[in-house]
Amino acid sequence: MDSIIVRGGNRLSGTIQISGAKNAVLTLMPCALLTDEALTLENLPRLADVDGFMHLLNQHGASTMLRGAGNGGYGRVMTIQAEKITSTVAPYDFVRKMRASVLVLGPLVARAGEAKVSMPGGCAIGNRPVDLHLKALEALGARIELSSGYVEAYAPDGGLTGGTISFPLVSVGATENALMAAVLAKGETIIENAAREPEIVDLCNCLVAMGAEIEDIGSDRLVVHGKDRLHGATYRVMPDRIEAGSYACAAAIAGGELFLSGARADDMHPTIAGLREAGIEIDERDDGIGVATNGAIRPVTISTAPFPGFPTDMQAQFMSMLALAEGTSVLTETIFENRYMHVPELSRMGADVEVRGRTAVVKGVKELTGANVMATDLRASMSLVLAGLAAKGETKVLRVYHLDRGYERLEEKLSAVGADIERVSEG
Repeated sequence: MDSIIVRGGNRLSGTIQISGAKNAVLTLMPCALLTDEALTLENLPRLADVDGFMHLLNQHGASTMLRGAGNGGYGRVMTIQAEKITSTVAPYDFVRKMRASVLVLGPLVARAGEAKVSMPGGCAIGNRPVDLHLKALEALGARIELSSGYVEAYAPDGGLTGGTISFPLVSVGATENALMAAVLAKGETIIENAAREPEIVDLCNCLVAMGAEIEDIGSDRLVVHGKDRLHGATYRVMPDRIEAGSYACAAAIAGGELFLSGARADDMHPTIAGLREAGIEIDERDDGIGVATNGAIRPVTISTAPFPGFPTDMQAQFMSMLALAEGTSVLTETIFENRYMHVPELSRMGADVEVRGRTAVVKGVKELTGANVMATDLRASMSLVLAGLAAKGETKVLRVYHLDRGYERLEEKLSAVGADIERVSEG
């Protein structure tokens, strides 16, 4: 099993190329199930979840062709064609490792008329039920059954029909499934209280490129006019705003100057606002974002919220950065109820964090100390690497398979800008 060794104390300087967004590409890949023509996705990151989702699409009968960027560059190209759906079952062995697998549900029901999808897995960061996904499909006429750990969904004779989907709370995944089902439903579908994340906009833009008709993209009320069929398209995956935010925190905690090439500031305003409040200098450019710090980190108070609020996927990274702030910070997690699993590991490195329900009080300390720590989920694993960049001595991060689900060639990118970091294999 791999682990990552970080020896802290090096300032960072240089350019990091931001990869295609994990949270976008895992939403765009199932769009291929909506048409018998080829969907080509550009700027794909090298991630375990992307490979896992590719195998899941193969399970449904889709062919996949993957091409590298060449010359050691970033951004692969994948062409997916589901000319015929040969299976509407997403088995447990595929789905258990990756919660995003539930996103085949809407496309399969919309095109094939049925789907049998195992209940999803993924990171252990709290209860993330799929009831909103199912209610969205029911609003379009689908019949839902739950049996032996599987969701079974059936469209009525004649297919799904448009309707009004009103979410009681914002759900990114449920909005995505609703959109992909609605584009092939007969008539008009209105999605109220829809998620507004940049990845939702990316999904809408990809569906439009495939022939879908969607109004008010970027708002919390989406209007979808169903089509009889969609066609193939070539679409470029958006840059990863969470990866960019994570490397901005790296510059802050280790000190130095980084240029995050390809990062899109318009997708990152809540994160950028938090960094600036913490005293980090941010230079928004057309081709990326510059990040610089003189070493002093100011305490901040942040509460996670659906977009355009502060992203829950940046909470753990900010906690590591704020562990060295000059004062006391307060972080409140409103999205997931179990997303402070990294706190005991940061405490092993000398961080002073007290969790009070959904609130974490972070008292800045003078220094962190290297230690053996264990990753518990994707973003927690990045928070431990960040802490290791600033810690005195050596930090060993175990269970980095979590990290490989969401960060492309992390040790390579950080090494290139001055970090002392390496991956080691054991056993």
